[in-house]
Amino acid sequence: MGKSLILNEIVNLFPVWILLGSILALVHPPIFLWFKPYVATGLMIIMLGMGLTLRLDDFRRVLKNPKYVGLAALLQFSVMPLLGWGIGKLFGLEQALAVGLIIVACCPGGTASNVICYLARVNVALSVSMTAVSTLAAVMMTPILSTFLIGDTIKVSAWSLFYGTAKVVLIPVILGILISQYFPRIAKKITPFSPLVALIFILLIIGAIMGEDRALLLASGLKLLGAVITLHVLGFVLGYLLSKLLVKDEQVSRTVGIEVSMQNAGLGAVLAKDHFPTLIGAAAPCALAGSVHNIVGSVLVWVFRKYPTKDGDSWKT
Repeated sequence: MGKSLILNEIVNLFPVWILLGSILALVHPPIFLWFKPYVATGLMIIMLGMGLTLRLDDFRRVLKNPKYVGLAALLQFSVMPLLGWGIGKLFGLEQALAVGLIIVACCPGGTASNVICYLARVNVALSVSMTAVSTLAAVMMTPILSTFLIGDTIKVSAWSLFYGTAKVVLIPVILGILISQYFPRIAKKITPFSPLVALIFILLIIGAIMGEDRALLLASGLKLLGAVITLHVLGFVLGYLLSKLLVKDEQVSRTVGIEVSMQNAGLGAVLAKDHFPTLIGAAAPCALAGSVHNIVGSVLVWVFRKYPTKDGDSWKT
């Protein structure tokens, strides 16, 4: 078996590695906690690897079809907030947990969605564009939606959102694109290993997050776990089906579904802690969401790699 096939098989087992890593993080957190200070660096390395697989032409195609980005933003800030509110009611979550679930559902797309799209071989350029647009829109939409659904005022720092997205997503991706565009030989040597590197860093990041919030996650119980899983699974299903109905493009629909269902859980945790300090456990749904949406995403990676789109060649991924 060739080296590329071995690497491909390892990445195809993404859900297994993520599940094993999550269990290890809960059983013995120190295995992953050492990586906590390097989470942002890990994300930047993943984004650089993704950028190496892209060309400027990929983003030109996205600009020619802005309706896809607009559709994702619309679904992001309608489907997910309503699901967060409804699922909290359906599962009978206590106030603190219900508030946390609504907050994370009102957050923009997270960096993890770009990674999952990359590993799932769907439209990475579209995913990165969607994340950037939803993050900018979140400056207004997240506080408005959260305030409407919860009833308490929430403020979001526009500069923090922009800076965080630029540092972790946009700059590394742009750097990778420039290397791919002007130094193709270097990019060609590195890109075969990029998916494996991404997998390793995702595993370390998820383990660090779960290890840090181990006590909170274990204390939250199966009810919260069920609510968070339902949020992300339904978020993908509705995002996929609605976009499929509207644009009738399988690869775009897969990308939109992933983007809609995977929130910036880190932002949600910060907002929950800053704005609801008296609600003990409000950050728990956000912490759990950060792990759950990656596990759900890893299953999607396996499915989409096993059943690639027929129109996959129309988008470089």
